[in-house]
Amino acid sequence: MNSRAIEILVGLFMLLFLGAMFVLSMKVSNLTSLSSTEGYTLVAKFENIGGLKARAPVAASGVRVGEVTSIVYDAETFEASVTLSIDKSYDSFPLDTTASIYTAGLLGEQYIGLDPGAEDDVLQDSDEITLTQSAIVLERLIGQVLFSRSGGS
Repeated sequence: MNSRAIEILVGLFMLLFLGAMFVLSMKVSNLTSLSSTEGYTLVAKFENIGGLKARAPVAASGVRVGEVTSIVYDAETFEASVTLSIDKSYDSFPLDTTASIYTAGLLGEQYIGLDPGAEDDVLQDSDEITLTQSAIVLERLIGQVLFSRSGGS
C-alpha cells in the first residue's frame, strides 16, 4: 500500500510539472492572451522588419499597449506593412507618433516601440503611422563599418 501511495504522489507531481511547463511555454511564446481585447488598428510600413513576428508586443514608454496582428509585403511600395492592434484604453496617440522596431533582451525578441509626438490630433482606427524606423540589422551594420574602413565611399 505504501508503494501505491508513492506512485500516486509521483504521478500527481508529474502532472503538476507538465502543467507548469505548458503555462511557461505559453508565456514565452506570447500565446497567453488568446482573448482579443477591443481596440483599434494602426498600420506602419517599414523598409526592414528584421525578425519581427505577428503577436509581437507594441509598447509605449515600456508599457505594453498592443500587439502586431499581421505582417504583409506591399508590392507597390516594396515595404513590409505591419498591422498593429492597440488597446482601446490607449486611444490618444498623436498623429506624429513614430514607430520603431527594437530588440528586447538577450534572446533578441523584437517589438515595436511607439514614441508619441506633439500633435493635438490623434490617430484613429485604420490610420497609418508615417514616421517609422526599421530594425537595425547587424550584418548590414558590420558591412557598412567594413566598407568605410576599406576606404570606399
